[in-house]
Amino acid sequence: MKTNMGTFDRVARISAAVILVWAAFGTAFAATGLPHWLFLAIAAVFLLTSIMGNCPLYSLLGLRTCRDC
Repeated sequence: MKTNMGTFDRVARISAAVILVWAAFGTAFAATGLPHWLFLAIAAVFLLTSIMGNCPLYSLLGLRTCRDC
C-alpha cells in the first residue's frame, strides 16, 4: 500500500482517536450502549489508518494529503 496521508492528517486522526476514546470511557454520554461502541470503532479506524499512513477512502477518491508521495 502506498502512503496517501501527510503528517498533519495523521496527527489530527490520532488526536481525534484519543478524544473519542476519552469520550467513550470518560463521559456519561458515551459510557454505555451504541455511542460507546461507535466511538471506539471510529477511534480504531482513525488509529489504524494513521499508523499505516493509508486511507482507503482517500484512495477511492484519488486524494493525497502528503507532499512526498
